[in-house]
Amino acid sequence: MNNNQMNGMNQQHHYEWKLNILILTWEYPPNVIGGLSRHVYGLSIHLAQLGHEVYVVTAGNGRLPVYERVNGVHVHRVIPLNNQDDVFLAWVAGLNLAMSYQSEKIAEEVKFDIVHAHDWLVGTSAITLKDILSIPLLSTIHATEHGRNNGIHTDMQRFIHEKELQLAADSDQIIVCSHYMREELLTAFRLSEKKMTIIPNGIEQVDVKVDPSEIYPFIKDRKYVFSVGRIVKEKGFKTIIEAAQVAKDSGREIFFVIAGKGPMLERYRRMVSEKNLDHFVAFIGYVSDVQRNSLLMNCEIAVFPSLYEPFGIVALEAMILGKPTIVSETGGLKGIIHHSITGLLMVPGDAESLIKNIDILMQNPNKAAEIGAKGKQIVKSLYGWKRIAKQTEKIIEETLLNKRGNLNENAEK
Repeated sequence: MNNNQMNGMNQQHHYEWKLNILILTWEYPPNVIGGLSRHVYGLSIHLAQLGHEVYVVTAGNGRLPVYERVNGVHVHRVIPLNNQDDVFLAWVAGLNLAMSYQSEKIAEEVKFDIVHAHDWLVGTSAITLKDILSIPLLSTIHATEHGRNNGIHTDMQRFIHEKELQLAADSDQIIVCSHYMREELLTAFRLSEKKMTIIPNGIEQVDVKVDPSEIYPFIKDRKYVFSVGRIVKEKGFKTIIEAAQVAKDSGREIFFVIAGKGPMLERYRRMVSEKNLDHFVAFIGYVSDVQRNSLLMNCEIAVFPSLYEPFGIVALEAMILGKPTIVSETGGLKGIIHHSITGLLMVPGDAESLIKNIDILMQNPNKAAEIGAKGKQIVKSLYGWKRIAKQTEKIIEETLLNKRGNLNENAEK
């Protein structure tokens, strides 16, 4: 293909290309473990709205339908081959086998243009399908094992790191959600910049209908600072417990409400009880999206004190509701917020820094309202799903054009 033909295709393809896109993800709503499922959900729906046929293959649980079409997206759920296995890596291996098998079955009827993998958990099936179906592989790397653990320290971490390296190496193109993640992949994976594109996570405007005091009576008539996330070490919730201790010792009336489930939940609850901080901190466990939005809408301030955060979609969820938001100056979070204009930045792991930022907002309500309004404005303009789906569509099309160009070059040699 010569340059003129390529340019001609470039000008025409927006109108002619309706793609069959195969998306692999281990979680997809209503099966929500973390932010990844929300990302894939938003992206899939908006790619379908652009006129593409989108097929999502994901893990089922026996209770959800094995196939349904939701919001224009074909959702296929598979049961991992060794679904009862308590060993996580064995479960993941079984998931990949089931995903490959199901995707090949769909491919008997549908000619896929590209496979789009989300994180290492689906990497094995993605690489297999790239070869079997002779289609390019696009991967979105949402986080890395190296980043989560500040290095590779155990056999399990090494195994996952190897899987991530393999997926990155076999991908024709990689999407990351922030400049921070691009730097991490350049360093930890030694990838070339040419292979990577930054496309942020997206967010929808939400309707809030529920009063949180109806769900959680102890919140009634109390002002509170809210946080939400998976209850794991890297989310930095221990910093909130330490900040509550500072508040108690200094006679400040600050009440923290933290929602989410995860392996550290009971340990943090015990810590709160042992320090007699029940009047200052409540870990309320799992909440639905409706409850989360209601708790966010009614809080004074939202706080995300992560030690490691590749992007930080939770911060966008708070900001789109106009809430003044404090985030750790780390990872993707510091790229979302302009300090003192669209939010506040705290020192990661530093309770005094968190308290200082809370004081700034509590003592200056007008400033807090202004920061909330500016944060909302920036999120709506930069992180809308329609815009992000268009950027992803462009990357998919460029990946396909490059693949065709390379095939033609090889054929001519």
